[in-house]
Amino acid sequence: MEISGRRMRRFRMRFGRNRLAGGENDDGSVLPTRNGGNTENEASCCYCDLKITMFNEPISRLGRRFSGAMKIWFSIGLGFGVASLLLVTLFLLLQFHPKPLSNRLASAVFGFSPSTRVSLSGFVYVFVSTVITVLVHELGHALAAASEGIQMEYIAVFIAAIFPGGLVAFDHDLLQSLPSFNALRVYCAGVWHNAVFCALCAFGLFLLPVMLSPFYKHGESLVVVDVPSKSPLFGYLSPGDTVVSLDGIRVYKPSEWLELAAILDKQNTETSNASFGGSRRFHHGKGYCVPISMVEEGFKGKMVENRYVCPGDLTPFSTMPCSDVAAPREVSVCLDAKDIVKLNKCGDGWVTTSETHDNSGCVCPQGEMCLQAMQSPGISWTEISYKRTSSLDCSRLGMDFNTSSCVGTFVFVGDLIAMSRSVQLTAYQPRWLLNYFVKSFPDIVERSLTCTFHVSLALVLLNSLPVYYLDGESILESCLQFFTWLSPRKKKKALQLCLFGGSLLSLLAFFRIFFVGLPPSR
Repeated sequence: MEISGRRMRRFRMRFGRNRLAGGENDDGSVLPTRNGGNTENEASCCYCDLKITMFNEPISRLGRRFSGAMKIWFSIGLGFGVASLLLVTLFLLLQFHPKPLSNRLASAVFGFSPSTRVSLSGFVYVFVSTVITVLVHELGHALAAASEGIQMEYIAVFIAAIFPGGLVAFDHDLLQSLPSFNALRVYCAGVWHNAVFCALCAFGLFLLPVMLSPFYKHGESLVVVDVPSKSPLFGYLSPGDTVVSLDGIRVYKPSEWLELAAILDKQNTETSNASFGGSRRFHHGKGYCVPISMVEEGFKGKMVENRYVCPGDLTPFSTMPCSDVAAPREVSVCLDAKDIVKLNKCGDGWVTTSETHDNSGCVCPQGEMCLQAMQSPGISWTEISYKRTSSLDCSRLGMDFNTSSCVGTFVFVGDLIAMSRSVQLTAYQPRWLLNYFVKSFPDIVERSLTCTFHVSLALVLLNSLPVYYLDGESILESCLQFFTWLSPRKKKKALQLCLFGGSLLSLLAFFRIFFVGLPPSR
């Protein structure tokens, strides 16, 4: 069956206009867009879709039955859609400011900076979230049109290249015949539903600790969910372990873990700028009171290209220079870091004190000396304490983590920021010993809600852009109809000028976000 008439299909992760013209037969009646059944599919090398008509009648009945309530609901959405168009346009104009907000906006909207590497699991979350938010978006358009007496022709779910999406098809002539205010309700319904969906996701995240409280504790400990094989912590931490502290500071939530890592990295950078002794030694202020007998039994390293190199897994240590004691004799020795981290701490480089850091400055008890690890500028020396939860004894509530045999400590030497982002953590801890999936369930729900929130927010902003083929084009065109003193020709020129400028500024904004604003790799 041949279908005539102009039909416009929208491509984004589903973007564009909802005004798709239906075909007509010889007597002018609108033809269905299928040959029979409730579905029809179309495929090519870069595009495939599935057209569904089985929801046409239920959505149409729902729109007619609650027409009055829906018109009030989508009138609120109209105000939101117009306000969103104005705010996004203002942001585009601010791109001419010397310090645009591109990077911060990208981080807030998309949930990660443009330089962040997205894992395979992260891509799955984004893909599923996109499909869900697109369906919510299209449902808004369909319900708004049904409340105006316009029945949709079909809902299509498609994949263009690797991006999922969807669209709704309406009769173009019927949609064009609506008054401008009514048509504007239909055009704004998509971004309005996405905005409401954002609010629901945020509310779900807020209530998640309460809803899961019968089965999980929240904010009392930091639990390891996954340690990828490429992570520098692979082999040291395992799924289910509890991270106790970072450099002696207790951490309870993933946000605290990232914030503390950033603080320690900043402190390391500031100390690096004040370092002395050339490239041979880096004074980071983190020392240990090492017994002199252990120093005398230690291995002696060799100087290689002005660097003190130790054999095997041993770490080079040297005497820490301090201002509060007389200059100690110069000592360089190779020691096992696993034994050193169990000793009392000294030096002023530790962010906080603990039970093992009883001394002030570099003062150590008699028979001991304050040594620090030799590091290079930009490399952090960080202690990570953890607790095994693989057994019932180690997972017993209320156990003192400082005296438990289930607790261990190791030292991480390297890029602290990259390390902190390489492991997946959660603030939810099961109240009982459970299998891996049940332990990961809160993290799956939390990441799903968070990802859906950001994707839905991104669709709100993107569909509010005054650019070609997005909802912003239809919203802008309908808004211009209220300027009655403008002739149709001037309205058309104003629309084309705004769309061309908006498209150009949008390309500039995306270029700054994803290319120009990238921080240097570490």
